[in-house]
Amino acid sequence: MGRTLAEAFPAARRAFEEVDDRLGIALSTVCFEGPAERLELTEHAQPALLACSVAAYRVAREEIGFAPAAMAGHSLGEWSALVASGALDLGDAAAGVRERGRLMQEAVPLGTGAMAAVMGLETPLVEELCAAARDGDVLAPANLNGASQVVVAGHRRAVERFVALAKARRGRAQLLPVSAPFHCALMAPAADGVARFLRGVAVRAPAVPLVTSVEGRAVTEADDVRVLLERQVTAPVRWEATMRVLAGTPARCAVEFGAGRTLAGLWKRTIDAPPCLTFGEADALPGLREALS
Repeated sequence: MGRTLAEAFPAARRAFEEVDDRLGIALSTVCFEGPAERLELTEHAQPALLACSVAAYRVAREEIGFAPAAMAGHSLGEWSALVASGALDLGDAAAGVRERGRLMQEAVPLGTGAMAAVMGLETPLVEELCAAARDGDVLAPANLNGASQVVVAGHRRAVERFVALAKARRGRAQLLPVSAPFHCALMAPAADGVARFLRGVAVRAPAVPLVTSVEGRAVTEADDVRVLLERQVTAPVRWEATMRVLAGTPARCAVEFGAGRTLAGLWKRTIDAPPCLTFGEADALPGLREALS
């Protein structure tokens, strides 16, 4: 993950080196060589995804003069977008997402919480089913992804009740293989910890408008960044609303930076125009350059 970028472009190598230096470990080696089991540990996975996204963005900026009209990120990706916008230093963000991951993992005893994805049911019905399945437990939409895709999170027994109810309404619902119930009220202790971390780092106003998935609006002030990163831990990711704000800018395309193409898929199924490209490997740069020209 990210290896071809680092081998081909100094901007990418510098990004990985910056993260390695701040964390005090050779995270880049884990990214490039594995093993997968080590990379998938929360303490490594979150800063690794951040490093790959920022490395790809910096390559596009330096090699082809990429200049965005607005930025956004899905959950962890919002930290990457804040680095790209100049609101956070990469080293601070790497330490922050590692701490965020640790706090989120420790907020709920293992096995107590769960998440489930449901396809084919509209958000109002999902909210109705959450209320029916709650029965005194925590249960709420966690990701409003668009294309009739919603993820819910909360206590495991409530999530299991939700899955049964969703299937009875002909929704395609299944539990997700995650280690904690992210983006719900059970993450409140982690949100407090993120707020403490942010008090110790420099946060600047984004140089490029950042559309926050907490509220689906553009953020331009440093104080908003701190508050929203804290709220993000327990708030649902309003990704469909975020995409629609981005699609309203004058940009002629969207670009997903980093590993994978999940967001490009959601964009295509929800927004479609303008098109969404992906850039996370060195051999994709000529195509990105051509598309932007």
